[in-house]
Amino acid sequence: EVKLVESGGGLVQAGGSLRLSCATSGFTLDDYTIGWFRQAPGKERETVAVISNVDGNTYYEDSVKGRFTISSDNAKNTVYLQMNNLKPGDTGVYYCAAVWHIIIATSPYEYNYWGQGTQVTVSS
Repeated sequence: EVKLVESGGGLVQAGGSLRLSCATSGFTLDDYTIGWFRQAPGKERETVAVISNVDGNTYYEDSVKGRFTISSDNAKNTVYLQMNNLKPGDTGVYYCAAVWHIIIATSPYEYNYWGQGTQVTVSS
């Protein structure tokens, strides 16, 4: 059974940092692209960062470039999202998702498997 479980969310002041983890099981992480997405109340789910474990390429949404870093530890079957210099606009539920063997998938609609999400709240 494919499973993704997010953790690491919480409440932080603007300028602070959080590291989200996406623990995966039931599939070989080497063959998958993993994305981080967020959804704020009343807004559509948006792509934050993506990593392809097939070729190592990464993608970042413009507003998080230089502040967020996505990384993958295939030995631990875990993908991380390091978030620095957080802003109130980063508030939302953060989800990780997986899709098989697509080099870089930047649309949420391309992903097959999803975690349950973790809440990130950034206060001003």
